[in-house]
Amino acid sequence: RVPRSQRGGEIIEPMVSKQWFVKTEGMGAKALEAVKGGEIEIVPKRFEKVWYGWLNDIRDWCISRQLWWGHRIPVWYVGDTNDEYIVARNEDEARTKATEAGHPADVNLRQEDDVLDTWFSSGLWPFATVGWPQDEESADPNTDLARFYPGTCLETGYDILFFWVARMVMLGIELTDKSPFSVIYLHGLVRAADGSKMSKTKGNVVDPLDTVAEYGADSLRYSLVTGVTPGQDIPLNMEKIAANKAFANKLWNACKFVTGNALKDLEGEELEALAVNGPIGMEELEGLALPERYIISKCHELVGSVTKDIESYQLGAAGSKIYEFLWDQYADWYIEISKTRLYEGFGGGGEDAKTAQRVLVYILDTSMRLLHPYMPYVTEQLWHHLPRQSRLDGGVAGVNSLMLADWPQMDDAPLATDAEAVATFEVFQALTRSIRNARAEYNVEQGKKISATVVASGHLKDAIESELKSLVMLAKLDPDQVAVVEAGSDEANSASEGDAVQLVVQDGVEAYLPLSGMVDAEKERQRLERQSAKLSKEIEKLAGRLNSPGFADKAPPAIVDKARVELAELEDQASKVQASLAAL
Repeated sequence: RVPRSQRGGEIIEPMVSKQWFVKTEGMGAKALEAVKGGEIEIVPKRFEKVWYGWLNDIRDWCISRQLWWGHRIPVWYVGDTNDEYIVARNEDEARTKATEAGHPADVNLRQEDDVLDTWFSSGLWPFATVGWPQDEESADPNTDLARFYPGTCLETGYDILFFWVARMVMLGIELTDKSPFSVIYLHGLVRAADGSKMSKTKGNVVDPLDTVAEYGADSLRYSLVTGVTPGQDIPLNMEKIAANKAFANKLWNACKFVTGNALKDLEGEELEALAVNGPIGMEELEGLALPERYIISKCHELVGSVTKDIESYQLGAAGSKIYEFLWDQYADWYIEISKTRLYEGFGGGGEDAKTAQRVLVYILDTSMRLLHPYMPYVTEQLWHHLPRQSRLDGGVAGVNSLMLADWPQMDDAPLATDAEAVATFEVFQALTRSIRNARAEYNVEQGKKISATVVASGHLKDAIESELKSLVMLAKLDPDQVAVVEAGSDEANSASEGDAVQLVVQDGVEAYLPLSGMVDAEKERQRLERQSAKLSKEIEKLAGRLNSPGFADKAPPAIVDKARVELAELEDQASKVQASLAAL
């Protein structure tokens, strides 16, 4: 079989030729020891085995390539033959060495035409780009080489661990006596959505420029970074990128609410007073209402968790936690509850409004700082709309870019949290969800407000009473028909004896929703009777089909089984409808 080039189709003919090699046994041993001795950490750790496999069985390295571009090999031939050569940094040094070897000063010197292997040139990158070799003898601490070499973390794909990373380590230690970095973080390869390798031949290559044009750079970046587990490949799912574009829009709308609604009447010193210059401490936290204590505590827990994940290179987990907090806690819960503080129509205004403004800005600002490494463009843009101090203490100009702003947790001390407030508010959330689920189950009209009696005791009763206006808004309750009563009281017993839906939220917390306020009995009966009649027709039709010998005996077994499953589902739906009719 004649070998041919994959690209051009030309016949490939082996040809014996002279090549330049580098002895690697000594360099390889140093690179091997750098990982074994802990000077360099490989993340994930399982790739240490690959590192050891390559460097324990290393061979001399062919570094010459016959190409028109690249770094020419620093070898000069003396005279008109290739019998004698000199290795030097440049032609002047080569001529000096030739003269010292007894050749005349005007001897003919020819530099080798071959260029260095790409991986050899790339292996010089960590130090050659910052002033090596010209600054290696300099005592000036302000040279780029002194300031930026060695680096801290190298992030790259696992597929070039030996081809590039090992060469950088070998050459770095050999030429500078220092490892070029202390951590090697290996990500996976970006693959097609089905997990296959992207290939022009297969036609499944995703052009990042087209993706950015359609979804935005931040959506693509966030999808890639949060989709990565160290050392695991990343299937590029366009649905996920679209979802993350929606997340960016959610951030934009949250910021628009804060700046365009919550802060719309503030200006000058009032706005600057809301600027975030450090974390909220325990003293301020303890003086806040339950929802504020909850959201700040959850935010501070998030800061600690994200910081820990990033420091341990769990980048995907950290990014996902920020997403969940902003969407599920800040946007879905606190922004909605803040409306009961901001708007007089919900019973807000005054000091409650000022507190809500402070907390809304604080949480959004802190979240932008956490999210900035993942979505730099949208967070930078939004952050500039938030209140900032033009001057810090001592008259120093304030930070004018999110890139330069402090990380929310600047030391190892955890930020202030209130575990009791978190636990209490989670009961409030569970109560709200239970009422919402009951509304959905009984098909209560979207805008209809219903009655409710909440039964609780102790601090939970007090907490629910203090946030009754929030419960009324979130669960769409009638404010004139809502009561929070003590467990075991006459009011609680009366509520349980009436014709009402009982919701058990947790031990000691229940809610009763009078059916008369939720459902128009006659309309609901008519709706259920129509649904029952429709289901009866479908059941009769499908049962007749299954009982027909022509179908049961001749149809493929998979089709027959599918029809039986559908019949069972229809019968189950019909029984539930009949139960609902009986309850009416």
